[in-house]
Amino acid sequence: MTQARSSVRFARALAALAEYYVRDLSEGVIALYWQGLSKYPVEDIEAAIMRHLQNPDSGQWMPKIADIVRMIEGTTQSAAALAWAKVMRAVGAVGMHQSIVFDDPVIHLAIDDLGGWPKLCQCRDDELPFLQKRFETNFRAYKTRGDDIPPHPRYLCGLSDGENRIAGFPVDPPRLVGDLQKAKQVFSGGSDASRLAVHVSEVPASTLLRLVGKSAA
Repeated sequence: MTQARSSVRFARALAALAEYYVRDLSEGVIALYWQGLSKYPVEDIEAAIMRHLQNPDSGQWMPKIADIVRMIEGTTQSAAALAWAKVMRAVGAVGMHQSIVFDDPVIHLAIDDLGGWPKLCQCRDDELPFLQKRFETNFRAYKTRGDDIPPHPRYLCGLSDGENRIAGFPVDPPRLVGDLQKAKQVFSGGSDASRLAVHVSEVPASTLLRLVGKSAA
C-alpha cells in the first residue's frame, strides 16, 4: 500500500474514532497523529484503535498517540520481559560460541551493556535475577527514546567466532533469532564500531544512556 493511500485510510479511521468520542479534530491535530503513528502499518493502527475501544480501563476516553502506540507495542515493561525471555531461549538454543542477531536493535544494546553475548551466556544461575533487572532497565530506557537510540552492534559476537576472526580463520554467519526479516534489518542497519555504554543508574537523568567513545550518539 502506498504512503498516500495509507494516509487517507488513516485519516478515515481517525475521523471515525473522533466521531465515536464526539470530538472535533483540526487538520493540525490529524497531522500530529499521522506524524506520530505513520511508521506503523495502517492495519496495525486500526487494530490498535479497536483494542483501545474494547479496553474496559481506558476505552471510555479518546486515545492519545501514546495510547495507540501502547496498544501496538505494549508497555515498555511487558516488552522488556518478553525480550528477556527471547534472550534466555537463545542462550539455550545458540550458546556462547556462535554470533547472533536478534530482531530488535535494542536487545543488542542491552546485551552489549551487560558485557556482551558470551559473558551473558556464561553467567551463573544466581546472577540471572540481577542481570535480568539490568537488562530490562536498560531495555526500557532505550525504548523510551523511540527512534533516537545509539548505533547498535550489527551482531553480537560469539566466543569462537571472535577467536577465529582474530586468528584469520573463516567465520560462520551469525544466527538470526526471532522475525527473520527484522533480524536482517538489524544486521544491515547496525554498526561495526565498538561502543562503551555508561550504565543508566550511574549517570544523571539529563545524560541518560549517553555513550562515550568514537561512536557516541
